[in-house]
Amino acid sequence: MKNNLLYIEDDKEIGAWVSDDLSERGYHVIWLTSGDGALDCMEEIDLVILDIMLPGLDGFSIGQRLKKHYPMTPILMLSARTSIDDKLQGLHFADDYVTKPFHPDELAARVEVLLRRFGKISPPLIQLSHLSIYLDQNRIIDTRSNNEIALTGKQFQIFTYLLRHPNQILTKEQIFEAVWGYPYIAGDKTLMVHIRHLREKIEENPSNPQIIETIRGIGYRVKQ
Repeated sequence: MKNNLLYIEDDKEIGAWVSDDLSERGYHVIWLTSGDGALDCMEEIDLVILDIMLPGLDGFSIGQRLKKHYPMTPILMLSARTSIDDKLQGLHFADDYVTKPFHPDELAARVEVLLRRFGKISPPLIQLSHLSIYLDQNRIIDTRSNNEIALTGKQFQIFTYLLRHPNQILTKEQIFEAVWGYPYIAGDKTLMVHIRHLREKIEENPSNPQIIETIRGIGYRVKQ
């Protein structure tokens, strides 16, 4: 499962190079050339890579704002400014600081370290009740029978989205917009129908679900 990275860099050449390199390494990169709109896409972001010198608000101001609203999302500062004062200012809120020029392997290594430190990298195998879930293979095995459980694409997307946020109550709106990619309309039963069919495949007793919990009036949760 790809991790989502938000990359804020106004230099088009550097931005394209870093974005392409990280994409080739298996990350999904959202590249912005300023801080405008950064908060709007943070809900699904696993890590932020942030330059300091930006048009409008500088990276320090943007980073502090993002960290205030999303304290559990790691921020990596990436800048040509090498003074100790700049580094100390950045590290007041950021979780790492890389100076330009840098080698792409170093940046990728630091990204992976931060993702692991903050628990943003899902293990390739998750054991949940009677299920063995192989995220890297898009496979789910029922350990009682050793048979594979066949899910539709949308069912697997819903389930893995819940698994990526263990023990967290997710609203219907969050799940729908993450899976379908467009706004949820109040009263739409699409998600509820997909959850019902998903439970029929993975729950021991779909009428009394133990894996995907319904949080009445809010949404759903998977406990791990």
